Amino acid sequence: MDEELLDAYSRAVIGVVERVGPAVVRVDRLRESRRSRRSEGSGSGFIFTPDGLILTNSHVVSGAKHLDVTTADGRSHHADVLGDDPDTDLALLRISASALPVVELGRSADLRAGQLVVAVGHPLGFEHTVTTGVISATGRSLRSRTGRMMENIIQTDAALNPGNSGGPLVTSAGKVVGVNTAVIMGSQGLSFAVPIDTATFVVTAILQEGHVRRAFLGIGGQNLRLPRHLARAASVSAQTAVRVESVVPESPAGRAGIQPGDVIIGFASTPIASVDDLHRVLTRDAIDVAATLRIVRGAARMDVPVTPTEAAA
Repeated sequence: MDEELLDAYSRAVIGVVERVGPAVVRVDRLRESRRSRRSEGSGSGFIFTPDGLILTNSHVVSGAKHLDVTTADGRSHHADVLGDDPDTDLALLRISASALPVVELGRSADLRAGQLVVAVGHPLGFEHTVTTGVISATGRSLRSRTGRMMENIIQTDAALNPGNSGGPLVTSAGKVVGVNTAVIMGSQGLSFAVPIDTATFVVTAILQEGHVRRAFLGIGGQNLRLPRHLARAASVSAQTAVRVESVVPESPAGRAGIQPGDVIIGFASTPIASVDDLHRVLTRDAIDVAATLRIVRGAARMDVPVTPTEAAA
């Protein structure tokens, strides 16, 4: 029985690698001089359209002046960045080629804890390395390099190392359900991937508009535990809120009269208990839409009309 189970497991993993492996690429950030070109760092990515669209991580391509993509057949291609979204740690690249092997995209919303997954990438320069594991959890949160919280992150125990970033996380059916993005250094079995549903949204936004549109208020804030006397005076049931630390001049918040020291407890009809809550409501749908920012100033609760604008790309 054990041998039969092992054979079935092995066959499943081999099938995934044979199906997905040809579309997994290595992405190199290059520095060029008069005499040479050398890599400043590398990561992974995967081709998902036959004409050369590639998904990878934003941190893999960030700051690169030249990008080189090596496909599974050993060919090297110059890559252009079509869009970069650090808030989700995703980037979209294009190489000039045709009839390329591609992956099939799945749905991350359907994932279940315990489900078998396979990671393929180029960790530490070892090309087309395969690791396996299971979905440890879904719905995790992970802080991006910009400080914004990334939601619905996939946790897996499939081993990842530097260079795996941007590679695909794949189910036993051979469908990509995540973009490998991070590992907790010094730990074992704690790896994370951006869900493919998020990646699909980001790719669509980049192809249609060149970037992911988000709303902008123009404040800097930090989480605040509300003192009981202040919560009672303002009739607020929440225990935490956002204290405004700074206001950008001539921003929507500035024009609305928001001041440093104000405490934000709501936006439109949504309670705000943290900076992450505020980020979640400042989506594309909030751009140029009049709303109410509910604040506490002193001991008084106030509703301040505000119209967010579009954040700079």
